[in-house]
Amino acid sequence: MQTYSWLVGVDGGGTGTRVALGDVNGVELARATAGPSGLGLGIERAWQSIEAGCRAAFAEAGVPFDWSQCVLGCGLAGVNNPAWLEPFLAAAPGVAGLAVESDVYTSLLGAHGGAPGVVVALGTGSVAAALSATGECRIAGGFGFPSGDEASGAWFGLRAIVWAQQALDGRVTMDAFAQALLAHVGAHDRESLIVWQCAANQTGYASLAPVVLAHREHPFVAKLLAEAGFAIGQFIEALDPLATLPVALAGGLGQPLREWIPQAQRERLRAPLADSTSGALRLAQQEAARLGG
Repeated sequence: MQTYSWLVGVDGGGTGTRVALGDVNGVELARATAGPSGLGLGIERAWQSIEAGCRAAFAEAGVPFDWSQCVLGCGLAGVNNPAWLEPFLAAAPGVAGLAVESDVYTSLLGAHGGAPGVVVALGTGSVAAALSATGECRIAGGFGFPSGDEASGAWFGLRAIVWAQQALDGRVTMDAFAQALLAHVGAHDRESLIVWQCAANQTGYASLAPVVLAHREHPFVAKLLAEAGFAIGQFIEALDPLATLPVALAGGLGQPLREWIPQAQRERLRAPLADSTSGALRLAQQEAARLGG
């Protein structure tokens, strides 16, 4: 017996949350956005952002919001850490159904429509995944900020701020790139930059990515972009060394970084069929089917 009226797909990371509201057949009715819901930023904050996004999507569709009538499919950054996932599940509201996977898994579902393929998700963080014909999901990268997440927004920001540090004390020239970085973080001297760095999380560092890309001709940035492209190529090769699967880029940095991927891997790229939010809605649909038995 059906006990729900709505399917909800949630794509949550360290920068923001995207919500898709669908009917019982998975037909998308509305979308909305909210603040970050990556689990590394806190469980309470994650659920607050998810609820805000859901309420906004329901309002956009002109229907009343009721958790008990919703089956949620959530693709979230940080679910690979049991210390974060378990309290997140324990704090769930009274929904009709809940499926939680990594954001890269929902990117896979969206990019290839549930069919086999590889996706490299490049946003605040980064991770790559491959779905085989047998349904096995393999992961590369995604070890998290600050040591992992190659070619992500936070990865770029963490490295770019070094140029600003060195410019402040004269190790490199106080050029336009250094000035743009300092202006973005609101720092004007050594002390104010240290204050920003002490407070900055992965979202803060990722906010520097547009500054980096805006200075792509800068020699320091050119090296970062080349390193990022190489890292993306490594992801693809590790997951599909025989080059038999279609490959898609996802996330806000996916398309901007495309041209720096080595040619051998770049030639294999295909446009994603849909985004991670659509993949999350597909996950909700799968969970609803499972509940229906």
